[in-house]
Amino acid sequence: MPTDPPDVHRRELPPLPALASFLAAVETSSFSRAAQRMALTQSAISRQIALLEDWLGTPLFERRGRRVTPTPAAIAYAAAIGPAVERVRSATRRLLLPPDDRALTIATLPSFGMRWLAPRLPGLTARHPELLVNFAARSYPFDFGEERFDAAIHFGLPDWPGADHALLFHEDVVAVCSPDWLARHPVAHPADLPPAALLSLEARPDAWGRWFAAAGLADATAEGPVYEHFLMLAHAAAAGMGVALIPSFLIRPELAAGTLVTPLAVTLSAREAYYLVWPRGGVRSPLFDRFRDWLLAEAASEA
Repeated sequence: MPTDPPDVHRRELPPLPALASFLAAVETSSFSRAAQRMALTQSAISRQIALLEDWLGTPLFERRGRRVTPTPAAIAYAAAIGPAVERVRSATRRLLLPPDDRALTIATLPSFGMRWLAPRLPGLTARHPELLVNFAARSYPFDFGEERFDAAIHFGLPDWPGADHALLFHEDVVAVCSPDWLARHPVAHPADLPPAALLSLEARPDAWGRWFAAAGLADATAEGPVYEHFLMLAHAAAAGMGVALIPSFLIRPELAAGTLVTPLAVTLSAREAYYLVWPRGGVRSPLFDRFRDWLLAEAASEA
């Protein structure tokens, strides 16, 4: 059976530091914020991004002065490799660190983890310095019997098989776009939205239909690109790709900065909500109870 030559395999595996820097830059849309996250200098991040662009033979960011914007290709690439890089990190961490009875491992929805959970973790450390909590990204429910997680963040109904649920909060979903896109496509009514410009989330294919129904319209369709994560949607909308439906709590920085605006006042609310879930019938440690109580207290501010 023929096999690929070794240089092909090397070509398909870019350097991990470059990938990590690239993911941080896509998630933050800023080389300086990516540098802070990675504990590197901004020039080091720039060098890593340039190395990856040279390796791939394609630009990954549009550079306008000090502002950088991920290209659509970069957004798609980040969505594809992000979970794999996180699994490499998690596996390496488990290998290098000795077992620790203080440690909890929590699976979280990627955008929820980056935008809502991560900024609150210093508060958890300050309140419970005895706790060590590891996080990994998971977008869909899994079997707790097959995955080594103490708990997970779930969006939907309280229907995770074999799990107990604690309600965190519901969400309000709004339609957002860039100011430039809105200037080019004046919108006064939901019917004015062009179907080809409606950006969708892969996990919520019916979101636009529900939004239009809430606006009093039937049979409207979304024909624009589909993205895997909310932050990809936010980047695409901010880059002028079209209009996206995104929970407002996930895009507060963009709304405050004006890089995203809400062209219409229609808000979509639903029965689905965010839950903390954990294996039913399992033995819970006091450490988990402390984490759960802290998380519920934080979530009360969103309710």
